[in-house]
Amino acid sequence: MENQIKSFFNMERLVPEKHRVGALPDGREASRTVVNLAVPSIIEMVMMSLIGGIDTIMVGRLGATALAAVALPMQPRMIMMSLFFALNVGITAIVARRKGEGRRDEANLTLRNAIMIVFALSLVVMALGIIFAEPLMRLAGGNTRTPEDAEVLSLSVTYFDFITYSLPIGAVSMCINAALRGVGNTKITMQVNIISNLVNVVFNYLLIGGNLGFPRLGVAGAAIASSIGILAGAIISFVVVMKGSNTYLHLSRKDSWRVDIKTMKGILKIGGNAMIEQLSMRFGFFLYSRILYGLGVVMFAAHNIGMQFLGVTFNFANGTAVAGTSLTGQNLGAKRPDLAMMYGKLTLRLALMISVVVGAIIVLFRYPFANMFIESNAQHADIVIQNAAETLLVIALMQPFQMSSVVIAGCLRGAGDNLYVAAVMAVAVSVIRPIMGYLAVYVFSFDLALTWIFGLSEMVLRMVLFLRRFQSGKWMTIKV
Repeated sequence: MENQIKSFFNMERLVPEKHRVGALPDGREASRTVVNLAVPSIIEMVMMSLIGGIDTIMVGRLGATALAAVALPMQPRMIMMSLFFALNVGITAIVARRKGEGRRDEANLTLRNAIMIVFALSLVVMALGIIFAEPLMRLAGGNTRTPEDAEVLSLSVTYFDFITYSLPIGAVSMCINAALRGVGNTKITMQVNIISNLVNVVFNYLLIGGNLGFPRLGVAGAAIASSIGILAGAIISFVVVMKGSNTYLHLSRKDSWRVDIKTMKGILKIGGNAMIEQLSMRFGFFLYSRILYGLGVVMFAAHNIGMQFLGVTFNFANGTAVAGTSLTGQNLGAKRPDLAMMYGKLTLRLALMISVVVGAIIVLFRYPFANMFIESNAQHADIVIQNAAETLLVIALMQPFQMSSVVIAGCLRGAGDNLYVAAVMAVAVSVIRPIMGYLAVYVFSFDLALTWIFGLSEMVLRMVLFLRRFQSGKWMTIKV
């Protein structure tokens, strides 16, 4: 056992000799560095998913129609947000690299330019989203073939409209948090997002069901509550960087807020590659969701429960990946690609351990988890719960593949290797997943769980391709 522990903390096993530049740190110290960065991000992102799940649970108490109505806008909204997710990849990577290089002024210049471009673009996207709300919901699968379908469409448009108005505020807040993660301030972003989401839950309670004298707004109340939570998070994010006491990053009205062309080009270069990834990924998710709506409102409600848990498990992986992204970028900036590789593999180890625990919990509690999202006496509740529980088994099975692919992709993004990540995601998520989903639903007529197995099988391919790329070391020479 003692030899196994020593082997686990032997960092030289993680970095081939041909990639070593200097001495490697003690294994326990290196592991502590990864955990200190990863744990706050995991808590932050998982809490966001859990609170989002509470949001869905509260809406689910209104019935399967309301549950389907808040699920329908999910992919159109994520497509809109993909522009900002992509830019945030560039912001995190560049700010991390500048910190590693010891160029604090350049890191702050990057943040200022990022805020300007994100805010301008968010106004355009918001306007388009509001104008085309109903066509987007119809494109996502909404229709008026039955009274139930018509109600879902109407409620989904209302939800989408309210949530879209908060887009500029949320986009800028996300931008600031992306920069803070780049310099390793994951505890601060954790605090910001937990407070934001707790505000969301409080207003959910007040506005969905009309408690403590507030109006009962149902689905619209959920959207308004989310917007209020986003505003709270944005205010806190700005206060943090305006004070700038322990953040490395600092904003002030006295700073130069003129556009810096070189800095803007850097953000757009990495963000542009990430944009290919985000758009292809969101397009794939959109198609997949559209295909799954073909199973009917009841099955789509069960699918939405599965998506909530897939989101939670993704955020375990994504939170862990933040450590890999930040440490990869910082160590490449410090001219230590060997340390970047070492920390990437340490982060992968942590992710695999988490995947085993998360998978086991989902298997053991799949029925109680599914039961939380819909009243047991609601119409079709037994069908929704049974199919959702079976889908949760699939999610548990896929955990090692999902977490490995997300974490290694995060490390590659931290190195600026976004084009490779984008190409893999485009093939896996935009092509393979929708094709497999279509075959499962319309050709083989599989049930929901088997459809999910077909759809998520692309995660195995992603994991293999990302691991091969990372092990090759080609990402070590990319300039940012």
